[in-house]
Amino acid sequence: MIEDDLRAAFARHETLTPSTGPVRAAIERTVVRRRRHRFRLRLRLGGTALALVVAALVGVPAFTPDRTVTVPLLTGSAPPTPTGALNVLLVGADGPADRPYRFADSVLLVHVPADRSRLYLVSLPRDLEVSIPGHGRDKLNAALSFGAGQPRPDLARGYALTRRVVSDTIGVRIDAGAVLTYPVVRKLADAVGGVPVCLPAEIRSAHTRRVFPAGCQQLDGAASVDLLRQRQGMPDGSLDRDRNAQRYAAGLLRRVDERGVLTDPVLLSKLLTQVGTGLVTETGETSLPALLSVATKGTGAAPVAMVLPVEYVEKPNYRFRLDPALGPGFLTALREDRLGEWTAAHPDRVTGLG
Repeated sequence: MIEDDLRAAFARHETLTPSTGPVRAAIERTVVRRRRHRFRLRLRLGGTALALVVAALVGVPAFTPDRTVTVPLLTGSAPPTPTGALNVLLVGADGPADRPYRFADSVLLVHVPADRSRLYLVSLPRDLEVSIPGHGRDKLNAALSFGAGQPRPDLARGYALTRRVVSDTIGVRIDAGAVLTYPVVRKLADAVGGVPVCLPAEIRSAHTRRVFPAGCQQLDGAASVDLLRQRQGMPDGSLDRDRNAQRYAAGLLRRVDERGVLTDPVLLSKLLTQVGTGLVTETGETSLPALLSVATKGTGAAPVAMVLPVEYVEKPNYRFRLDPALGPGFLTALREDRLGEWTAAHPDRVTGLG
């Protein structure tokens, strides 16, 4: 009898029960949002980690949240670590990521040989005359602006066009890369506790009253950005700025290596948190774990730095062209992974880093 009464009571009140459809839909939307948030978070950290690696490799205001980090990186089914030579392209841009850019300040190719013996830092002069698809002949630094567009530039597109131009010009495949802005460089330098840099001569800032004495010194974030911007008043102008960027790269790499950042997940996580976002990276077919593995192997010896052999051309306007005497041989050595032999034969072309 009690059971019948209960059934009757439930039947009378059943029509008053709200539909479960909206509740289920709300739960499903919440689940989807949480999944998407976790995915974006992991994607952003993946891109920042790559930028940290390339910044540790070259230390210039060059690249890179990443729209090209692939799903295998997140799922664990990443491709195997590459065994051949790798080329990482770093493009430096002044100012925050959401403001218009006219030119790239720095273009640096990091060549990692197949034997992982050391890293080679090859600066490509920003005023190098190149062919830019859709824009004719112009300076290399214009590719970033042409690709990014206006009024709100897309740095990923700017990097893509720059990568294409560099690959066509020097004849090598670009495996990964990034674009770093000066605000990111400032955060990175402060996050690692300063970057040691050794300069062959005194530099007086054309932008501030700061003086960088000859010799070795420790640079915080503000001083790092100030140094990397300097070209006025230096004997070789923008070429000297490229050499100072290489010296800064060597110091940053040494600093990161001393702290064991790339091999300590806890330290890496802390550093990524301090640096934050505002980066643009591209991994191509190479996974982040693979790049980390390559980066740690390549830090066993001091990096070797050089500027692409060029000659000055004053007319029709100030720019550089490939040195007809040394340029072809250098590019052949780069393509054939023989930079060690080339630098040994041309020691005067190697930038002094310490």
